[in-house]
Amino acid sequence: MTVTIPHPPAAEAADRFSSSSLRLSLAPVGPAPALLDGAWWPRSRDLAAELPSLTAVLDPLWGRITRVTVNPVHWPVVPRKVPVAGHVVKVGWFRSEQDPHELLLLSYHAGRWNLLVIPPQTPAASAARLMAAASDLLGTSTASRLMEEEARLRTVAETDRAGEAVWDSEGGREAGARTVRPGIPTTTATTAAMPHELTGR
Repeated sequence: MTVTIPHPPAAEAADRFSSSSLRLSLAPVGPAPALLDGAWWPRSRDLAAELPSLTAVLDPLWGRITRVTVNPVHWPVVPRKVPVAGHVVKVGWFRSEQDPHELLLLSYHAGRWNLLVIPPQTPAASAARLMAAASDLLGTSTASRLMEEEARLRTVAETDRAGEAVWDSEGGREAGARTVRPGIPTTTATTAAMPHELTGR
């Protein structure tokens, strides 16, 4: 079963999450569990403020969440307990034993789950890619590896954009637009390349 709240296509990067929606994507249940059970994109690094809405969704799906552990590297304050709807979640932390980009959730007698925690300031397009990757039932990447790969993709994209900007500033796009084969009128070349459906013929 896949639960995505919400999980729109990656192409629709702008405005995909409303201010009141929980940003969570869960992997379907399968015979061979992946390293991650999904991804959570909190709006802040305040566990006391963020955990209640997360457990409100997960309790009916996974059983009552009773304990959560984090790596304190990315959490400025790790409270010992967080009151949620109808009960209290105990919070612990492990510095060396737990992936810094992972949240571990435990449900008494029901199981344990690992979620990738996407940093709150992550751009929507990156968050959508990370959610999809962390929710892949066949996924074999750790939370940190997914974050490293996304950082690499963003660096490549930024480098490409910077190169295009330099090319444009040096007249690259305009120079390319002015390049026409000798002896072929521009209008003829353009019309011939267009399919009949587009030209209306």
